[in-house]
Parts: sequence; structure tokens; C-alpha cells
Amino acid sequence: MRAVVTRVKNARVEIGGKVNGKTDGGFLVLLGVAVEDTEKECDHLADKVCGLRVFEDENGKMNLNLEQVGGSLLVISQFTLFADCKSRRPGFTGAARPDTAIPLYERFMAQCEQRGFHVEHGEFGADMQVFSQNDGPVTILLDTDAV
Repeated sequence: MRAVVTRVKNARVEIGGKVNGKTDGGFLVLLGVAVEDTEKECDHLADKVCGLRVFEDENGKMNLNLEQVGGSLLVISQFTLFADCKSRRPGFTGAARPDTAIPLYERFMAQCEQRGFHVEHGEFGADMQVFSQNDGPVTILLDTDAV
């Protein structure tokens, strides 16, 4: 699994001109599921995201996590994180099909909620417009093959 985690002051996702999900501070998470991903990778990634210490403490150091700042998550499914760009036209064979990806996407969000976080989201497979006010900016790329 891959996640692009951006620290945001606020973010929202619109579908058909209507707000589907938002956060007023915390993380915007673009989440991709690979063909070979399982619940193990999903749970590990949720733990990693929820525990990231990328918020500034009283000394201006990135030392606080999402819980310590009272943040929430906006999670957006993003199969294009597994784009193969060897040619100019990306291929997506590394991305899981919906029958695998949807349950893991939903599990990721449930794991974050079980850790006490408010989670809002987009709609899997929908044409979405994502807006964010990045904070810092701080953007972290997590890949379960590397963490």
C-alpha cells in the first residue's frame, strides 16, 4: 500500500459540486492499494499514519502526532499511486482491482477510527475534486514495501 500524507490546515473533497468529506486540520491521505496488499499491510500503514510525529511542538520541532494536536483525516482512494510510467502513457496493472482495493480502503479508515480519529473520505472510483491548504508544507510518502 502507498499513502501520500499531507499535513493540512484544511482539506475537502467534492463530488458533483457537493462536499463529500473534509478535515479542518490534520491529514489529507491519498491511499493506493497494490495487487499483493493484504490486511497486514493495511493495518501497519494505518498505525504508521496515525502515529506520524509531524506537527510542531512548543519549540517549533516536528514532534507531535495527530492525536496530540486533535487532528482528523480525509482519506481519498488513489489507484494512480501505482502508475507504471515507463512509457509516456501510465499503466496501472500494479493497482488492485476494486474487489481487493475497496475492502482494504475501508479497513484502513476503520483502523484509523479505532485509534480514536475522526475520518472522512471520498468515494471509491468517483470523479473527485480535492482541495487542500497544505501546512508547512509537510508531505510524507509511505510505502509498505519500504516501512
